[in-house]
Amino acid sequence: MAVNPDEVLADPALEARARALSAQLRCMVCQNQSIDDSNAELAKDLRLIVRERLARGETDAAVIDYVVSRYGEFVLLKPRFEGKTLILWGTPVMLLVAGGAATLLAARNRRQRPLVADPLSAEEEGRLDQLLK
Repeated sequence: MAVNPDEVLADPALEARARALSAQLRCMVCQNQSIDDSNAELAKDLRLIVRERLARGETDAAVIDYVVSRYGEFVLLKPRFEGKTLILWGTPVMLLVAGGAATLLAARNRRQRPLVADPLSAEEEGRLDQLLK
């Protein structure tokens, strides 16, 4: 963990809440780590903000909302399920359904086509007989 000893809150319950919140927030420098795991200065600043606001008595949701209002939705490691993100969450499902429907339609069309070719003309039959002799 990247949390420095000088950042740790004296109250174990508040520290546990701070750790839980820090695990949900993305380090804007590293982008693939939570602020709890990152050694970047910005991550440290965010950890201090989280702890400061918790010490003031704010709820977890209020702290998250504050950080999101300053840094945007990208700061959340797991995006919220809202109207804005419905496209993000719904597109894979819609593509899967559309692909399945296209596959079924293609299979149905292939099955309905006759598998027997048109009969040979008299000229073609004569040529075939010559080739087979």
